[in-house]
Amino acid sequence: MNIAAESDLLSRYVNVDALPWEPTRFPGIEAKTLMKQQSGLATLLMRMAPGAKLPLHEHVQIEQTYVLEGSLADDQGECTAGNFVWRSAGSRHVAWAPKGALLLGIFLEPNRFFD
Repeated sequence: MNIAAESDLLSRYVNVDALPWEPTRFPGIEAKTLMKQQSGLATLLMRMAPGAKLPLHEHVQIEQTYVLEGSLADDQGECTAGNFVWRSAGSRHVAWAPKGALLLGIFLEPNRFFD
């Protein structure tokens, strides 16, 4: 039997339940990194406590967010559970979770924060 080295595998399976929730520098916001590459491309599962807020930040590239539970709001609207929002490169906003949220976020590059 020829067993491929991990670096040769085309598929990477992630046991999300086994990943720890990691605190971010923002109070009430934790994340599980599902995938991250040197280029900055990353997919994160994010959990926001009720009222948690991401301060003013810029999306360096397109950001995509699928809301699994709760909602994510900004000054342009609110994305509720089962819905999707994406933001253009260069867009800036403050985001918060009025009643808490569980989100799947896809980033081409990390956000630039102004706090």
